[in-house]
Amino acid sequence: MKFHIPFTFSELEKLKRRSKSFLPNIKYKKDSKLRYYLENSNVDIKREEYLTIVIRNFLINFTFLFIISTTFLILFKINYIYFLAPVIPLMFALFILFSQLIYPRIYLSRRQKDIEKNLIAALQDILVQLTSGVPLFSVLINISAAKYGELSVEFKKAVKKINAGMPEQEVLDNLAENNPSVFFKKALWQISNGMNAGSDLAIVVKDSIKALNDEQMIQIQEYGNKLNPLIVFYMLVAIIIPALSIAFLTIITSIIGIPSGTVKMIFIILFIFVMLIQIMFLGLIRSKRPTLL
Repeated sequence: MKFHIPFTFSELEKLKRRSKSFLPNIKYKKDSKLRYYLENSNVDIKREEYLTIVIRNFLINFTFLFIISTTFLILFKINYIYFLAPVIPLMFALFILFSQLIYPRIYLSRRQKDIEKNLIAALQDILVQLTSGVPLFSVLINISAAKYGELSVEFKKAVKKINAGMPEQEVLDNLAENNPSVFFKKALWQISNGMNAGSDLAIVVKDSIKALNDEQMIQIQEYGNKLNPLIVFYMLVAIIIPALSIAFLTIITSIIGIPSGTVKMIFIILFIFVMLIQIMFLGLIRSKRPTLL
C-alpha cells in the first residue's frame, strides 16, 4: 500500500525536497493526531514536512485556479466577477487542502484494515509452522515473504531489526507499540509474554486465533444489526420515494402542461439523485464491513 498525497503528481521525496525551503521558521506543536497518523503509517515524513507540503500546494492550487477562473469569467462576461473570481478557486483549494490533511488518517485506517483482514490467516500459518517445529525467527521470515499485505510489511520490519541484533521479544514489543491494529497488538503481546514465561508458543498462538474467531463472530453480528437500518433507508430513499415521485410528476405534468424540456430535466435530476444514493449506500456498506473479514 503506497502513501501518495491526493492531488499531487510527484513522489513523496520530491515533494519534501521542493518544500524544504518553504516556511522554514514556523514552529509546530509537538503532540498532535497528525503526528500519530504519520508515525504509524510507515512513512518517512515528519509532521512539519507534511504540513509544509500541504500549505505550499494550497497556495499553488489557489493561484493556478484563480488565474483559470478569472480568465473564463472574463471570456464569458459573467457578472459579479470580482466576487466569483476569488471565491471559486478558494472553495476548490480548500477542498484539496482538507483532502490532503485527512489523508494520513484515511491511509492509516486502510492500513489497519488490511492488517486485520489477513491476521487470522497469518496466525494460522504461524501455528502450522510452530507445530511442525520451525523456529520462531524462521516463521517470521516466512510470514514476511508471504502475501499478507501490510502484515507482511510489519514482519519484514521485525526481521530486519532481529538481524540487526535486537532480541526477538523486544522487537515484538516495539512492533506492537507502533502498530495501529488493536488485535495485532494483542496477538504480539501474547506471543511476547509466552516467550517471557517459557510457554509453548503453539498453544499461545492457538489461543490468540480462538479469541480472534470469537471477536470475528461478534463483528459479524454487529455488522448484520447495522445493515438493517441501512437497508430500510435504501428502500425508502432509492426505491419508494423515486417511484412515487415519477408517478406524481407524470400526473402533474399531464394536468398542468409543463414544457417537455423541464420535465426531462426533472427526470434527469431524479435519476442522478438515485445514482448518488446508491453510490453512497455502497460506500456505507463498505465502511461498516468488519475488519477481521
